[in-house]
Amino acid sequence: MRRRIAIAAMLVVAASTDVCVAADPRYPDWPCVQAKVPEISLAAVWAGPSLDDATTTWKNDPKVSALVPKLAARRTPLEEAEKTIVEFLATSPTDKATKGKLLFAGLFDTLNAQRSQVLNGLERVTRKQREAADKIRATTAALQALQSASPPEQPKIDELSNQLVWEARIFEDRRRVITFVCEVPTTIDRRLFALGRVIQQEME
Repeated sequence: MRRRIAIAAMLVVAASTDVCVAADPRYPDWPCVQAKVPEISLAAVWAGPSLDDATTTWKNDPKVSALVPKLAARRTPLEEAEKTIVEFLATSPTDKATKGKLLFAGLFDTLNAQRSQVLNGLERVTRKQREAADKIRATTAALQALQSASPPEQPKIDELSNQLVWEARIFEDRRRVITFVCEVPTTIDRRLFALGRVIQQEME
């Protein structure tokens, strides 16, 4: 029990350091080592012709609007998505350029939205972690007070000890999830760049 309590206390220290100190003061709730880039830059992922009004009209094309969600979904293997793009544009030789621009505009719009959701989710979880850290500190202080009392109330000590271990476990599990999810925005960036490159090659 003492060992578990000691681990929980160590997590309190980690919580104070990792959760409350942001690498970039502009984004105090950003928890990742990677720098926060709020939106994907079009110039960073597209070197093809101007998209013109495709950014606002891609949803009007039934085939494009049906295909974009499948291509954007991370559960669709990248190789499969690339092959689908090649096949889709091959069936439209006369308006390949138009279809290509509509397709990329849809992917850019959709993946940027997905990325924003991930970023917002990470910051929301960070705020929960900060609240959890405060709760762990409060529980630790209450436990220490009970342990210092004479005579100690063992049932309450045991109850708070178990509570502290449980709170620390939730905090640590959430921290692991954050570490994993921090990689997702970069994964989205790479996917959009790769799909955009295939579209450009087919348009050329």
